[in-house]
Amino acid sequence: MLNQVPNQSASDFTSITRQHGKKCELFDLCKTLVPYGDAWNWQKDIVKEKKAMIERNEEFPDTLIVLQHRPVYTLGTGSSVGYLNFDVKDAPFEVYRTERGGEVTYHGPGQLVMYPIINLRNHEMDLHWYLRALEEVVIRVLASTFSIEASRVEGLTGVWVGDEKVAAIGIKVSQWITYHGLALNVTTDLTPFNWIVPCGIRNRKVGSIKGLLLQQIDSCLYENGDDPEFVDSHLIDTTYKSLVREFSDIFQLNIYHKTVSSLEFLKKKPLKKLTDE
Repeated sequence: MLNQVPNQSASDFTSITRQHGKKCELFDLCKTLVPYGDAWNWQKDIVKEKKAMIERNEEFPDTLIVLQHRPVYTLGTGSSVGYLNFDVKDAPFEVYRTERGGEVTYHGPGQLVMYPIINLRNHEMDLHWYLRALEEVVIRVLASTFSIEASRVEGLTGVWVGDEKVAAIGIKVSQWITYHGLALNVTTDLTPFNWIVPCGIRNRKVGSIKGLLLQQIDSCLYENGDDPEFVDSHLIDTTYKSLVREFSDIFQLNIYHKTVSSLEFLKKKPLKKLTDE
């Protein structure tokens, strides 16, 4: 997702994240394919609740949701349908226009999506800092867990390895409460990205951790008769744990797990898709 923002170095995060002992509830749905509309409704409910608590001067923890989505395309509030390489009335998957920033992207199985719903009053009330911090989470995950050197690209939001974008970021902040977030391609089938201009960027590719690892070792990940589904599941697990660890470190948050019934947010009224308009 494309945003025009200044560069910021990794050292900035060490000097800025000073909060200690703040709590963050974690909803772990990393192995669950959650319909996009349900997760979107859920986020907005949490944001509404946090705003109400601010008005009552009540303390509350930050929230982190990690999940996978069923195949879906999402567009930012000002996104152009010109970046869709299909007729929206005959779309291969559901299409939603959301209030986040950025252009069109794809979510689907094998992609870990992180939705931080945090109060920036307790961190830094600076949206550029927040975007850079989310990028830093992914950059550290790739370096520490997979020995993959990732970077930023000046003028663009997201995380890149060479000319391949592996993580897209699109956020919304309301009264300094964040929602939406980042999507990291782990074992994602990248084919659906061919049917859009990802993030509105025509001259760069989309990549995944799995694809990058295969390039690095120039051989198959599946050795000794390993089941491909098992290997993919292991990559998802490993990446998820690293994401949570780095997120906790960068934002200086104490993470604790919370359970959620799958029916808790599936009962919400369906959101209107772009194809319904």
